[in-house]
Amino acid sequence: MHPSSTVNPAKKPSHPLTRRQFLKLGGLSGIGFLAALAGPNFGGKMAKAQGQQIPQLSPWKFTTVTVNETGEIIQKICKEVPYFHEPLGKGLGIDLIQIPGGSFLMGSPPTELERYDSEGPQHSVTLPDFFLSQSPITQAQWQAVMGNNPSTWQQDNLPVENVSWHDAVEFCHRLAQKTGRGYRLPSEAEWEYACRAKSSTPFYFGEKITAKLGNYDDILTGIHPHQTTPVGSFPANGFGLVDMHGNLWEWCQDLWHNNYEGAPTDGSAWEVGGNPEFRMLRGGSWHDLPWYSRAAQRFGKEPDSQEAIAGFRIAVS
Repeated sequence: MHPSSTVNPAKKPSHPLTRRQFLKLGGLSGIGFLAALAGPNFGGKMAKAQGQQIPQLSPWKFTTVTVNETGEIIQKICKEVPYFHEPLGKGLGIDLIQIPGGSFLMGSPPTELERYDSEGPQHSVTLPDFFLSQSPITQAQWQAVMGNNPSTWQQDNLPVENVSWHDAVEFCHRLAQKTGRGYRLPSEAEWEYACRAKSSTPFYFGEKITAKLGNYDDILTGIHPHQTTPVGSFPANGFGLVDMHGNLWEWCQDLWHNNYEGAPTDGSAWEVGGNPEFRMLRGGSWHDLPWYSRAAQRFGKEPDSQEAIAGFRIAVS
């Protein structure tokens, strides 16, 4: 289940870590604090999701962090973002955050540690607003829509895993039928834009990740849960999204392409050309080394593959 066993036509990382660089990945976290408040105007704000009016948006309050070069938390910022709640019945629902449209540089520079050739060339992408689920779909949410639970570790607030790309698409289809809204998997561009949340570093919070910031295989400290963790166990990014780095790989809509030559620049899913036998996964997992959780990291996998390292989150425009 390690990424080395997943399909990735790209070469091995072109910049192996030196011991000194490797040690920086596991720097111990401390806390500094700086509070700021961004308060959008939510009063009476409405939006549409593919022609279907969504509920009135409400403010989602959260705290995001920034780290220094050793992974120590040096700043905390309080924020608010607009979101809506999609009810599933019996007190359950899915929270979807409004991701503001904008432009970003997709992919990684040649100087980024442990990058793959498939992450280039970097290119500018401009996206419109869209909504993305605040966390990966949980087992409780999956059960409410699909009526079963395929997960290895059974707990309502753990992300659902052992789901294929086809399974994730079927979840979106059933939820769309239930709600009248066009739920779907995010495109690769949407996923990376949302993950970065206006940042340009390998991780949304900075250059380094530690076990206090995500669920991955921390080989330096030996901290490794050996399974998924409850959604929201780690700080949110600048858009209020959780678990974008680690926990589970997340399915995206796109086909696998060896690199970004000829990639769309409008944020749409890339489903022309490429390898039709493989769909995209993003974000790394509990089973994988820290650099596989970078914002630019890409992997391809058979769409019928069901493994305990893969889940998904949903989008709607």
